[in-house]
Amino acid sequence: MTIAITESELYQIMRDSPFLQGYDLRVHSLGEGECALAVPYQKHFDRPDNIVNGSVYMAVADVAMWFAIMTRLGKTVGAVTVEMKTNFLRAARQEEIRCTARVLKLGKRLVYGVAECVNARGELLTHHTMTYMRPAE
Repeated sequence: MTIAITESELYQIMRDSPFLQGYDLRVHSLGEGECALAVPYQKHFDRPDNIVNGSVYMAVADVAMWFAIMTRLGKTVGAVTVEMKTNFLRAARQEEIRCTARVLKLGKRLVYGVAECVNARGELLTHHTMTYMRPAE
């Protein structure tokens, strides 16, 4: 099976999507049913106690899974998040975060997957389980 979307197409989606502005996401790797994104540290990510706020992890996990689904179904799929569970395991402090998402089950109506965010040392920061709904055909 081939990957249904290219890295350059993902970058175009990121440029065209206002909700992704401000994250400066980078594609780290792309495979069939998998996408890894890096989000560089930015001062506006900090909470008052100088740790990266939880919404950053959740946003990058959501986008990484959205892109992982596109590797299987193409960019016109229109899958939307219906559920996300996030476990915060360790805090990031002024460091890049890398998030890898994998499609575990690609059903006719639902897609189930997982994502994990790590720091540069490979320490697990968050673990996410996600369900997406595919549009009716």
